[in-house]
Amino acid sequence: MRLKSIILLFALSTVCTLQAVERVIVIVKNPVKTARVEMVEVECSAIQKKLGVLPDGENHPALVVTDADGNEIPSQVTWDGKLIFQVGVAGQGKSVYYVQEGQPKPYEVKAKGRLFVERQDEFGWENDQVAYRVYGHGGAVGYDLFNKSTSELMLDYWYASEQNQEMRSVSRQLEERGYQDLADQLYNAFSYHVDHGKGMDCYTVGPTLGGGANALLNPDGSLFMPQCYKSYEILDNGPLRFTVKFTYPEQDYQGEKVRETRIISLDAGSQFNRVSVSYEGLSQQPQMAAGVVVHKSNPNAYVLSQEQGYIGYEDLGDASVYKAKYQEEEGKKMGKIYVGVLFPEKNISMTYQQRENGIATGHVLGISQLSTLSSQPSTFTYYFGSGWNKNPNTGFQSLTDWEAHLSHEAECVRNPLKISLK
Repeated sequence: MRLKSIILLFALSTVCTLQAVERVIVIVKNPVKTARVEMVEVECSAIQKKLGVLPDGENHPALVVTDADGNEIPSQVTWDGKLIFQVGVAGQGKSVYYVQEGQPKPYEVKAKGRLFVERQDEFGWENDQVAYRVYGHGGAVGYDLFNKSTSELMLDYWYASEQNQEMRSVSRQLEERGYQDLADQLYNAFSYHVDHGKGMDCYTVGPTLGGGANALLNPDGSLFMPQCYKSYEILDNGPLRFTVKFTYPEQDYQGEKVRETRIISLDAGSQFNRVSVSYEGLSQQPQMAAGVVVHKSNPNAYVLSQEQGYIGYEDLGDASVYKAKYQEEEGKKMGKIYVGVLFPEKNISMTYQQRENGIATGHVLGISQLSTLSSQPSTFTYYFGSGWNKNPNTGFQSLTDWEAHLSHEAECVRNPLKISLK
């Protein structure tokens, strides 16, 4: 038997060698009329098969991706066995790339995240365009965001600055000695709530969905608000994609014990996160919503496109994080924050739902009917993202600009690039 196995393995290897190609041609076609630059995914197993590389458990061969001119471009193998790399394709055009075995160069990390123990159990992640965080405590349950005006990764620096204990100590000492103005000015000098040239935190979440979180709907149509995450697992941590899996505490929903899981990924160069939400324990078919909080400072600056599959909002930031005497001055520096949600599915209804809470008037929501299968969790996939008018790399200066971007991205989400291998 052992001899037969050896002969069979040799025969399979020979066949693979005879059929193998030196490099795999990846053809990317764009079905829409506008040009696009985005990350594509190719199954590593399909590449292995073309190259004649025998699978080695969960290990994948080192692969190098080049463009049509032979220039190596950054790539990454993801946790779920996909080779990803960024492509550019003209409207209704095609582009060609090549993949072969080889040792890739060290690539600049453009997407990453971690648990920030400096701030208890806050979890933050970012790419070269945007930055986000979620809380593991308190009443802030939605997605929070940081505004960036640089392509640099900033969260490590911002958290280190905000939690600078030496500076905080000096500020407290000044305050105790009666120098309140100096204490306030010193804090503003290192706080991430002030824009020091590369961005800032001036977005408020509280007990809302914030910048794109999701919730089940109660039978009366109100939001069954989620809790803060219970645990996390980092699945990808750059250089091109960050992916994290959040699990949430079990909740009693309409008499059923429901467990929620979210897998969120953010690619380099993108304004949008992709999130796949799963619910276990549902025997019914409830509705689920994903949306954006609407603040009292700008109650009507939202757009809903049920036909194209997006919602958008222009947020003015929250100046209440500053002392009263600084609110007017610093408030002018916050700029305009653009937040949006994209829906790949077409059976989405959209609405503004009033739900006053502190500085919020309610939410703009996209609502879908969850399907329930007894053998599988109920799942839903959508995208959430943001932009800032003070970021010179994006060009969002008005809600009209942001809506044009939402329209384009929604079209791309509903019409993915077509990939073929040769």
